[in-house]
Amino acid sequence: MSGVPILTHEEAALHRQHLENAEKVFGGSLHYVNKVHTALRSPFELATHPKLLDLVSSIIGPNILIYNTTFIIKEAMTPTFVSWHQDLTYWGLNGGDQVSAWLALSNADERSGCMEMIPGSHQWGEQAQVTGDDPDNVLLQSQTIKAVDESQAVVCALAPGEVSLHHGWTVHCSRPNKSTDRRIGLNIQYITPDMRQEKVDSDSALLVRGEDHFRFYGQDTPATDYRLSPQAAQRLRKATTEYQRIAGS
Repeated sequence: MSGVPILTHEEAALHRQHLENAEKVFGGSLHYVNKVHTALRSPFELATHPKLLDLVSSIIGPNILIYNTTFIIKEAMTPTFVSWHQDLTYWGLNGGDQVSAWLALSNADERSGCMEMIPGSHQWGEQAQVTGDDPDNVLLQSQTIKAVDESQAVVCALAPGEVSLHHGWTVHCSRPNKSTDRRIGLNIQYITPDMRQEKVDSDSALLVRGEDHFRFYGQDTPATDYRLSPQAAQRLRKATTEYQRIAGS
C-alpha cells in the first residue's frame, strides 16, 4: 500500500526542522502533545494543505473541522509500539463522518515501525478492546483488540511528504522503530460539524473548509508563529491534559 504525495522531500525536511526547533523550547519530544496546530504554524499549514483537504473532502464532504493534531514520534531503536486498536472508541464522538490523516515527516517503513491496517475493518463497527498499562505501548490506556488476524494486515509504508488516510473504526497498529532515525508523523483528525462530543459538555475544533451550521464546538485558534513560545508551550500542556481527560474517561 502506497501513500499519496503531499509535500516534496525538501518541504517535509523543513517542517521536520520546525518541529525539532519547537522541541528545544518545549524541553522534550512533542510526541502525543495535542492540538499542536494551535501553537505552531507548521502543523496548521500541513493540516490545511489544499491537496490534503481535497482528499478529505472527497471522503467526508465539503464541511471540515480539524478536531485534533498531534505528532506521533518513535525514537530510533526503541521498543515503543501501538497495539491493534480503533480510534473512535475513545474520542467520545458520535457518528462516522470522520477521517484521520497520517503525514510522514521522516521515512516510515516496516523497519521504522510504520502503520499496519486491516482492510475493510472500518465496516466492522466497534470491536471489544481491553485496557492495560504497558509502558512501551504508545496508546493512553494500552487499549488492545485481541482477536486480530494479522495475516490480513497491510503495511502502510510512507516516504517523507506522503500521507495515508484511514477511518476511525479501521483496526490498525504499528511496531517498534528498529531504524537509526526518528519515525515522525503528523496525525490529523478531521470530522464533519454534525459529529457531537458525547463524553463531556464542552470540546473544541477548528473549521477549515465549508460551513458549520451546528456550532457544537468551541473554536480553536490557529497558530501564526513557526516558533514555539513559552506561553504556547503551556497551552499545549493544558490542551494535552484536557484531551487525555476526555480520551481516558
